[in-house]
Amino acid sequence: MTWTTRPRSDNGGLAAIDEGEGPLLVLLHGVGLRAEAWGAQIDALSAAGYRVLCPDMPGHGETPFKGSIGLDGYANPIAARLTEPAVLIGHSMGALIALNIAASGHDQVRGVAALNAIYGRTPDARAAVTNRAAALDASAMNDPTVTLQRWFGDQVSKEGEACSRWLKNVDPGAYKAAYTVFAESDGPTDAQLGQIKCPALFMTGGDEPNSTPGMSQGMAQQVTNGRVKIIPNAAHMMPMTHPAEVNANLLEFVRRCLP
Repeated sequence: MTWTTRPRSDNGGLAAIDEGEGPLLVLLHGVGLRAEAWGAQIDALSAAGYRVLCPDMPGHGETPFKGSIGLDGYANPIAARLTEPAVLIGHSMGALIALNIAASGHDQVRGVAALNAIYGRTPDARAAVTNRAAALDASAMNDPTVTLQRWFGDQVSKEGEACSRWLKNVDPGAYKAAYTVFAESDGPTDAQLGQIKCPALFMTGGDEPNSTPGMSQGMAQQVTNGRVKIIPNAAHMMPMTHPAEVNANLLEFVRRCLP
């Protein structure tokens, strides 16, 4: 598919793509990206009879950045917008935010899907990601080459080209702030996962080196109503590179949560 810019509306200070009608699904993107990263999911889920709300993270897309805010600063504006039953779907840092809200016991969250989520990094993985965060420049565009190599390898694709544009256009201060929050977290604690009472889906790629299948399996085991799905031959950007498989699993899940 093409990854063109879509119209936004203001949603409590967050610029957001808002498409479709029906039960509410809130999709949260990862660091350096923007709401269009969910393009394949927006089309499939809205066509299936859901309202799909995709906000831009602060300093990403068309949402302004007002300074470093910590994980709660990313989660609280989303939680405040949940005034009706909803399923949260997050990718990478978006998954960290979605799980944070679900673990808070928010009474409107009917389900949470965490895609390519982190959990209990090894010391080597923790050191690598914190070093990457420390090396980011908050005042100038950061070269996305290494990130794109990590996400897509040597493959040239429309998905990689879109991500390259987004990474080059993101506010560098916002990128460093968000990546630092992501790097300094090892994901939800076991105690937080145990507080999630709604259905929870943990999905990642079989070839994902950082948000590994073992992490998703470990999180699912800590949630009373947790389940795991591993997408074969997929890696970190599976919502873009493997939309058919991701969408099929998401549709099955949201139909169970919001019948």
